[in-house]
Amino acid sequence: MSFFVESAMAEGAAAPAGDTSSLLIMMVIFAAVFYFMIWRPQAKRTKDHKNLMAGLSKGDEVVTNGGIIGKIAKVSDDFVTITLADGVDTHFQKAAVASVLPKGTIKSI
Repeated sequence: MSFFVESAMAEGAAAPAGDTSSLLIMMVIFAAVFYFMIWRPQAKRTKDHKNLMAGLSKGDEVVTNGGIIGKIAKVSDDFVTITLADGVDTHFQKAAVASVLPKGTIKSI
């Protein structure tokens, strides 16, 4: 199994038959690396974020993708209303919520 360029052949000389098993092995290795290093971790992150969005409820303290910290005041199908301070409410898409913070985090900041 040689992964290097073969010696140059004289013009008109018959080229040796290629080894298809080494090509097949390389393709399988490439597919395995692609699956375990790219596809699988991204699918896990997507699944975790969908579970986070489904579990949002009133009173949760959250951080948005933009870094805004607040407490959820209202949850609808696609949007959440986040209270930033007394009387200051903003509306965000659920997908904009990056993470849920432990209770009492806002008071400790």
